[in-house]
Amino acid sequence: MELSTHKTQLKHMAVGVIMAYAITGIAFLAYAMLVTYTNMSERNMPTVVAITTPLSVMVAGFDAAKGAPRRGWLWGMGAGAIYVLIMAMIMIGMLPDFAADSRTLTTILIGVAGGGLGGILGINLRK
Repeated sequence: MELSTHKTQLKHMAVGVIMAYAITGIAFLAYAMLVTYTNMSERNMPTVVAITTPLSVMVAGFDAAKGAPRRGWLWGMGAGAIYVLIMAMIMIGMLPDFAADSRTLTTILIGVAGGGLGGILGINLRK
């Protein structure tokens, strides 16, 4: 891959991850507003996270792969991994007693797999 193509691909990946975080932020903000201004309970937060995370990383993978000449799944998995890595750094910074557990591993796998699926869709639907 040429250097200019590589830079363009990295730009697509960065845009994808930013879009994914925008979707995550909007979904979490909407849920927070519902909890604040209605009788809705916070107990549904794990469900909101479980739905938002795969959708967000699929968007990141889709955007990362739409400019790729090939291997969209790999670019998508990379975008998903970056999304999860940033999320882990945020969690470590916000929660001093954060410890990786089986849920953390599941989130990493969902992030990478969801990004890969988005990458497959991105490279095949770009036309």
